[in-house]
Amino acid sequence: MYGSSNPDIVTVNPKAGEKSVVLTFDDGPSRALPQILDVLKQENVPAAFFWQTRILYSARPWKRVLEEGHQIGSHTTKHLNLVNLSFEEQYQDIKNSIAKIEQVTGSDVKYFRPPFGQFNEDTLQAAKALDVKTVMWRVASMDWELKKSPQQIVCTVRDNLEDGAVILLHELQHTADILPDLIKAIREKGYSFSEFPAE
Repeated sequence: MYGSSNPDIVTVNPKAGEKSVVLTFDDGPSRALPQILDVLKQENVPAAFFWQTRILYSARPWKRVLEEGHQIGSHTTKHLNLVNLSFEEQYQDIKNSIAKIEQVTGSDVKYFRPPFGQFNEDTLQAAKALDVKTVMWRVASMDWELKKSPQQIVCTVRDNLEDGAVILLHELQHTADILPDLIKAIREKGYSFSEFPAE
């Protein structure tokens, strides 16, 4: 589990009397994004997207992501393992990524997720210096390993749900295909969907 004790890592505090989770998607914006957005819109589910800015161009459907109430965070520029970099290199990479997102979208970036879930104290300090909150996850869907068994993604998430869990998904075609089933399974377990706080 990530983020349960470190004050520099975002955790989700659901509303009293409600069980909720947060859906997050890494490694976009990808070709699967429009389909993912269609499902989220149809199901009225918010999500957070953590993007590698080397593949973010103004022609990508970023505007729809924001217009439909989702959040966009930094996933660095080129998805390097940050723990192999110095503080200054980490700082510059995250800074450049944030600048690219804000330049393209005109929207402030408030959240950041380190590639591979790998970080050290330099990472947290760089994020803090750049005024972005570091986001990890508590439920890994393992979707990157389950292309041939996509329904197993649903089982993996469903069997590991807990109140306030941040769920890690990726902008993959097979993940987009099973997303309606995943949302249904989460709701059947009594959970609603929330987003990260604006502040």
